[in-house]
Amino acid sequence: MLSIILQAILGLGFIMFGFMKFSSPQMIEGFKYFGYSAGFRIFTGVMELAAAALLIAGIWNDTLTAIGGLLVVGIMVGAIFTHIKIHDKVKNMAMPIVLLGLGAAVLALNYSALLG
Repeated sequence: MLSIILQAILGLGFIMFGFMKFSSPQMIEGFKYFGYSAGFRIFTGVMELAAAALLIAGIWNDTLTAIGGLLVVGIMVGAIFTHIKIHDKVKNMAMPIVLLGLGAAVLALNYSALLG
């Protein structure tokens, strides 16, 4: 049950975050500030939407949940390294750190599904 709650929270959040990558002026400027191309911004949005889809579909399939959790972990590790790269303040890393923790929890709760 805990995993399903976390999946729903992450899934809905990553739908929002993913779509924001396509047209949000803040995201467009943020990726420029981070030194990333528009193509990478779109790629990131697609990956976030894929993670959301896997987490939501994973409500009925633990393997999809584990893959979605792994994808969230990878995306958030990248986000944290980006903040470190630009010498950002720790408070600006709070959201990626929290999302990393939630993604890791979902992955840990469903890891056995990856092993078969």
